[in-house]
Amino acid sequence: MANPIVTRSLDEIQFWSRIMKEHALFLSLGFNKDQPQLIAEAEQFINLFERIEEKLARFTANTELQQIRAFNIEVYQAAVAIWSYKRKVLGLTLRCEIRSNNYPLLVDHVSREAAYFANRLKDLNEGKLAPEPDSIIKENLFFLRIMADHAKFIGHLLDPSERKLVDQAREFSHDFDQLVFQAIDLDSMRPQSETVPILDQFLDQNRVSVASLRDFKKTARDLIEACRIKSNIHPLLADHTFREAARFIEIIDLFEAHLASQR
Repeated sequence: MANPIVTRSLDEIQFWSRIMKEHALFLSLGFNKDQPQLIAEAEQFINLFERIEEKLARFTANTELQQIRAFNIEVYQAAVAIWSYKRKVLGLTLRCEIRSNNYPLLVDHVSREAAYFANRLKDLNEGKLAPEPDSIIKENLFFLRIMADHAKFIGHLLDPSERKLVDQAREFSHDFDQLVFQAIDLDSMRPQSETVPILDQFLDQNRVSVASLRDFKKTARDLIEACRIKSNIHPLLADHTFREAARFIEIIDLFEAHLASQR
């Protein structure tokens, strides 16, 4: 039987390495032509994560745990490196040392995802697989904020004439901001004797909201690919945000299965 740490590690690396590679691409497209060094660094990260994807293809669920732990360390170092690059870009942007088409919030957003990826690999190498109530709330808080950010980016990148879609994006932004605050409140409360029922309700509510946003993203992605709406959204970016929403739902499924097993 496959080791669950091996299976989960390969799944995390498969998903997040592609996300990191695409982050590097999106940042490179947002820089100006007078920023060749930053573009070159982004392209190096594209190549780095492509090599990781190639190496990943050599592993299977039956690979020895020790090999996967070594690979996790290698990928962890790549995730930390791209996190450092993203934070450097954010610092340059906030100090007005560079001006580009990369929103500061977007750069912060992609750096948070790099930190999340690195921390997941670290946890897996420490044998942490089953989530605790603390981590369930915090991980949902992380993803709720990611979803809120996506709604904001979509609203800003749609052409202003796409009024209905812009309004929908703003509504999603507001809804997920409220879910973020709700998660913060729950994280502060968290009465131990009621942990499971409270978390069940929390996850159910998040699932409904994320599924609605995922469907909106899918529609937007399909319309963008068919050139049926006006926007500055790269088709790959539209698909990228859709995949992250689908990923959040998968994580909610894992949390719900874990809670059910504790009853």
